[in-house]
Amino acid sequence: MIDRIRELERLRRPLEPGPAERAALQRPVLAYAEDFLERIDEIPAYVRDKGASGAVRLSPIGEHPTALDELLRLLGTSVDTPGLNPASGGHLGYIPGGGIYTSALGDYLADVTNRYAGVWFASPGAVEMENLLLDWMAELVGYPAGSAGNLTSGGSVANLVAVVTARHAHGLRARDYDRAVVYLTAQAHHCVEKALRIAGMEEAPRRYLATDERWRMRPDALEAAVAEDRAAGRIPWMVVASAGTTDVGAIDPLPAIGEVARREGLWYHVDAAYGGFFALVPEARPRLAGMELSDSIVLDPHKGLFLPYGSGAVLVKDRKVLARAHRYQAAYMQDTVAEEAMDVRSPAELSPELTKHFRGLRLWLPLKLHGVAPFRACLEEKLLLTRWFHERVGELGFERGPDPELSVSTYRWVPGAGDADAFNEAIVRRVHEDGRVFISSTRLDGRFTLRMAALAFRTRLETLELLLEVLEEAVAWRTPGSRHGS
Repeated sequence: MIDRIRELERLRRPLEPGPAERAALQRPVLAYAEDFLERIDEIPAYVRDKGASGAVRLSPIGEHPTALDELLRLLGTSVDTPGLNPASGGHLGYIPGGGIYTSALGDYLADVTNRYAGVWFASPGAVEMENLLLDWMAELVGYPAGSAGNLTSGGSVANLVAVVTARHAHGLRARDYDRAVVYLTAQAHHCVEKALRIAGMEEAPRRYLATDERWRMRPDALEAAVAEDRAAGRIPWMVVASAGTTDVGAIDPLPAIGEVARREGLWYHVDAAYGGFFALVPEARPRLAGMELSDSIVLDPHKGLFLPYGSGAVLVKDRKVLARAHRYQAAYMQDTVAEEAMDVRSPAELSPELTKHFRGLRLWLPLKLHGVAPFRACLEEKLLLTRWFHERVGELGFERGPDPELSVSTYRWVPGAGDADAFNEAIVRRVHEDGRVFISSTRLDGRFTLRMAALAFRTRLETLELLLEVLEEAVAWRTPGSRHGS
């Protein structure tokens, strides 16, 4: 047995490279990253031909090693070339993510040290760091001391945590689900629907409330729906408001909704995954008033704080309710009980996750290293860029949606004749074929509509000037020889 142990020790040795081997691995990896960043303004925002991605399948996992240079070549051609380049400033579709460099350094350190950030007993410093960040976010949205939360993989899991917490707070049981009503609008993010289904509440009735001309929830419609449901013997349970919808960037009237929720005893949840961090900008903060009235709220640092994907957060005003919904006990964890009895807010007791990546370091390091000021400046820049674009795209002859509340602008071309939807679909295809910038589309009142979302931290004035050029070329391509304008 000892001989076999020694042999296995020899065979597993590559998993622990020495200093020289680590240096040899770091050099090409850092060179790859540096080359990517140096060329970031030249790399297309979108490559429509995705055929190269198939090469990954042609290099299966096997017993024998592959040279790092070969792997980096495969990464470059098959992963980092086809499709959307989220690191590009030209990513102007959906709600762009971030990817700031210093956050990657935080991830590197978190991965090397591999701190278990699930319980305070195992890694008190990591847990304290994450709770510090959550307290900072709670202060930003106006939550009082005594709130709690969790750093999640994104808004989807964060909304799931909020749904489960709301279910427990109202004492709902399976027999109640087909009467427990959820109030939202068609503009609510689809991850809320997904969270309800995963939480076992697919039967819960949804009331899609009327919106105003800017796609915002109408509080009077909420009040009327609650009265109707209560009279019918249903259980008005939860209202989901948006602080920045994905489609149009709309902010629901949060104070008025909060008042209805308080009066009617609803759990008030605000999905601020996209818009919440704009509260850092003095000009935008009044538009987000009312977040503090919610019982739970979601924010995504990988959106408004420009972190890499996999950075979400949920906050719940009543810490005890959050803990009741997620706390667990296990015999093998008994060593932690004495310390966990203290008020330490271990993440594993406040979310579905037990094994938990140390996500806090990717946020803490950039915030401490740079301070908050550059983040605030970047957010304000995106607000102004969007306002500027919205004006200019109208001057090109596009029909525009409502003036932007945040950093999403909607617009469409209305041709003199023919199918407007088909015309705008062709514009999107043309922009994607060009690839220098990437935009997305949606449907509003059934009409095919173009979107520009400015939140990638590398998006600059020059980026939007380029988009306007590409749009103008796309319209000219669809209507050769015509003058722009309608």
